[in-house]
Amino acid sequence: MKSFCYKLFVIFILGILVFSSECLLRADSYYDRKVSLYELLPIGQDDIVFVGNSITDGAELHELLGMPNIKNRGITSDVISGVEKRLGQILNGHPKKVFLLIGGNDLSHKLTAEQIAAKYEKLVKKMRSMSPDTHFYIQGVMPINNDFKRYKTMYGAEKIIPVLNKKIKSIAEENGCTYIDLTEALQDPATGKLKREYTNDGLHLTGAGYRAWMSVVEPYVKAE
Repeated sequence: MKSFCYKLFVIFILGILVFSSECLLRADSYYDRKVSLYELLPIGQDDIVFVGNSITDGAELHELLGMPNIKNRGITSDVISGVEKRLGQILNGHPKKVFLLIGGNDLSHKLTAEQIAAKYEKLVKKMRSMSPDTHFYIQGVMPINNDFKRYKTMYGAEKIIPVLNKKIKSIAEENGCTYIDLTEALQDPATGKLKREYTNDGLHLTGAGYRAWMSVVEPYVKAE
């Protein structure tokens, strides 16, 4: 009986490892496809670029903001180091503005706020050095809602996000960037969680959530 239970346990663990490997492979393949596409799409000095992960990737920015010079450079599952790897294709054209929203997926890797902030600071400094005339807008990590119980790797992250955002704000200010707080517009003040009407899985935005996000960033996008 013990031998049978042990075999079942081994099979279960192997199944988890195979599933995790397949998920990582799919994420890497998607990242590579998007990077190869973005290599073909030039960015110029009049462009406004949104950079981030799946939340940015899923945004129809042209329609939401009504501006043809907006470029979407979001990639689903991206992390801070992933953005750093592709800075050349974003900044070599020296765009007018860059809106950065990154760090949420780094939380799922069980990094501390201090570890993520160190990666973030390195990224921001590199961005500033590569394109000093670009105006950088650093957005805080959005609140989440684990009541949906969809993303186990994000359990507990809601406690880290406020601490991380304070660090991100300091990094932005110390490096001549504009910090944009998204918490007030997206958070349920009664619970401190992402409003249920703005998400259907606790992490990603619905149409109403995108409207709420755009209401915060639009004044910065359209300011001269």
